[in-house]
Amino acid sequence: MEKKVKALSHLYVTVFLSGFASFIVVPAITDVTMFALCPGTDECSLAIYLSGFQQAVIGVGTALMMPLIGNLSDQYGRKSLLTLPMTLSTIPYAVLACSTTTNYFYAYYTLRTLTAMISEGSINCLALAYLADNISDTQRASAFGILAGISSGAFVFATLAARFLSAGSTFQVATFVSMLAVVYMRIFLEESIPDRNDGMTQPILKETEGVIQKDGDVDTRKMPVFKTIPSLKDIIRLIKSSPSFSQAAIVAFFQSLAEGGMICSIMYYLKARFHFNKNQFADLMLIAGIISTVSQLFIMPLLVSPIGDGRLLSIGLLVSCLNSILNSLAWSAWVPYAATALSIVMVFTTPSLRSIVSKQVGTTEQGKAQGCISGVTSLANIIAPLIFSPLTALFLSEEAPFHFPGFSILCIAITSMIAFIQSLTIGKTPSNSRDENCSNSMEV
Repeated sequence: MEKKVKALSHLYVTVFLSGFASFIVVPAITDVTMFALCPGTDECSLAIYLSGFQQAVIGVGTALMMPLIGNLSDQYGRKSLLTLPMTLSTIPYAVLACSTTTNYFYAYYTLRTLTAMISEGSINCLALAYLADNISDTQRASAFGILAGISSGAFVFATLAARFLSAGSTFQVATFVSMLAVVYMRIFLEESIPDRNDGMTQPILKETEGVIQKDGDVDTRKMPVFKTIPSLKDIIRLIKSSPSFSQAAIVAFFQSLAEGGMICSIMYYLKARFHFNKNQFADLMLIAGIISTVSQLFIMPLLVSPIGDGRLLSIGLLVSCLNSILNSLAWSAWVPYAATALSIVMVFTTPSLRSIVSKQVGTTEQGKAQGCISGVTSLANIIAPLIFSPLTALFLSEEAPFHFPGFSILCIAITSMIAFIQSLTIGKTPSNSRDENCSNSMEV
């Protein structure tokens, strides 16, 4: 037990450092982008379209890479696979750490697009699989909530630091902390490889083995690594492995579609509507981060047992919808600040969803399952900017068919409502049926 606690503490530190490096640049990147592309203006359609295009391309890459990375981590361990995305994520920060001029911005834009195809979401995916390796089913929702709370804590400290740093200094700090995260992870984090000899679980996607028969003897040899890469058919089979998994995948898609739409819209909407700048973005994120951290670390673990992760998921989605409605109708600059108070409940969504998914598969398939859901969310991130970026640019321009600057945010609220309605069909999450069947067989 003590060994597991120590291993998880190193995982939490790794996630914190990595999250700090990625979050500290968020408040500054909008101003850097606007300065590089449309200096001296508060509205820039080119910036909105480029950000949306980047998000869509990254979504294509991650949709393809997440199931592969998750599957390979089941084979070769979580730590080994964490090294690649954490190292790649350092490169774009280093470019803007040198300069934030237009040429350097385009270099950053290109490198960020390429490296994020692998690094975007994979660190969180592998961290969740690492937790599932070391935490029992009944404690996973709380553990996932704590992990999300650690990420929110990193968000708070990063946003607070960004509030007092210049844009150039922000990217220098991000580069240093990102490199520190890689070094810390390689030195202190222990490897975690699922136990494939555990008779209590039966994988859905069996490893392909080559069988050679000689003189009545059977020689079983594992196929090369590329033969273990999950195909589209394997992913579909995994999603259909249980009704709860299929429903969770649908919820994940619409929830990520709404989240992706908010990411590519909200900052440009607030900048055009209320002339927000880097400091105001940082203040807004800081308030949301503090509320999220407290909620995930202290409130969610207390509510999981009496309420259940299914109901927490539905509550979080409903409140997310209300948050989007408030922002779309914002009549004053204080409304977005007030709406962030809803983060105390909104943050239940992702940990609850991941916990539901984790309970549907065996210990040897946690990487596949989390990678599969990450692939679904990446697919949503491809579609989101294609829908919401042009919609945001249109209704923030003078060519809007009617005056409603927050119309795209209202559409995001509708998307969250679809996810909420679908989440009601999940109901109570059952334990892994294969585990129960195997256990019953052993008892007989």
